[in-house]
Amino acid sequence: MMLKRLLLTLALALSALPARADELRLVEVLSSPERTETLKRLVAGFEARHPGTHVEITSLAWGSAFEKLATMVAAGDIPDVVEMPDRWLSLYAGNGQLESLEPYLARWPETQGLNERALTVARSVADTAYMLPYGFYLRALYYNKAVFRQADIAEPPKTLEELRTDAARIAQLPGKSGYCLRGGPGGLNGWVMFGASIAGGNAFFHEDGTSTLNDPGWVAGTSWLIDLYQKGLAPKDSVNWGFNEVVAGFYTGTCAMVDQDPDALIALKARMKAEDFGVAPWPKGPNGKAYPTLGFAGWSIFKRSERKDLAWDLVVALNDPAGNLAWNQQTGALPVYTAAAHDPLYAGAIYQGWFAELADPDVVPTLMPTYLPGFAYFADSLVVRSSQQALLGQISPATMNKQWAAYLTKARRKQASSSQLGGVKP
Repeated sequence: MMLKRLLLTLALALSALPARADELRLVEVLSSPERTETLKRLVAGFEARHPGTHVEITSLAWGSAFEKLATMVAAGDIPDVVEMPDRWLSLYAGNGQLESLEPYLARWPETQGLNERALTVARSVADTAYMLPYGFYLRALYYNKAVFRQADIAEPPKTLEELRTDAARIAQLPGKSGYCLRGGPGGLNGWVMFGASIAGGNAFFHEDGTSTLNDPGWVAGTSWLIDLYQKGLAPKDSVNWGFNEVVAGFYTGTCAMVDQDPDALIALKARMKAEDFGVAPWPKGPNGKAYPTLGFAGWSIFKRSERKDLAWDLVVALNDPAGNLAWNQQTGALPVYTAAAHDPLYAGAIYQGWFAELADPDVVPTLMPTYLPGFAYFADSLVVRSSQQALLGQISPATMNKQWAAYLTKARRKQASSSQLGGVKP
């Protein structure tokens, strides 16, 4: 009996001890089997260089990651390091939940090797680096060469009008559609690209702070995409498609064109012959310009981490030049290091569509206003719900755009007010 009491007392004492100083928790949110395996390899290398240190990895599926991470944080179940998409940065940094990385960047030798855009987006909230980007996601047009050959189309479309014509021609083939619409989670990029390209500009706000999304040009752009769907030039069930579905629709040949980032290459290279697909610059709108979206993601440290210096060492292991290149070989993201652009990884023909976009003065990469408070809810909830209603004819495009404009205008005014108090920047 005495021994049992002693063991129980010891167990209770051990359970009350704080987390070990050599343990870290890492959350991945843009998960896929290939990415997660790469992450595990990088973490294993970090652990080998830090004997006794263990990193617990939690991989969240992107479709539900926003809600799951928010629930974890609200419950106090806070990781040390998190993969931070651009659209979440203002939420967590604006709420004071992320650690400033400025002191670490100031003494890190590799900071000088980061390209200018990487440092700019890292400091997109309050001019302070609350994340270290690992790469950029620039949209371009993937086209299925095999299906194009079946439809007797010689080259990818250079204009949106050609895209519509090609999509209509492809739709005449049995079981084929022209465009892989992303009507479900993550669909905002497509709406913005079609909207801005038809409108002839990618400004989200007027000088008075009201949103442009309710302007006739933007309404015409979203109406254009809705019409494409309603005329049967995209698969009927694509109203619910997310990333995995549009990529699968493309590599199976169900639909012949899709706007996507370089990260789609992972799945496509594993399932398609190199000669059966290509990547072209995003088609230009009526004003001769194209407006593909440019996103980014990186690594952030939560302020409540009790092991911030060790957490930074983990971030460095994931994102120093060697780790970053290994990671981007799986994510497909465009590089954050100036020298990496010349790596053989990016030298192949398949990447030339993105580099052609960056070199074309008539292609204007569009950074979405992720700095706005509430942007994550806007992108991942409001836009998905209302755009599906519009695609199904339950509301008009004008009503949908009016809802979007009202939300962004309110968020912009809130952001402007907080900026005066040192919050997110305009």
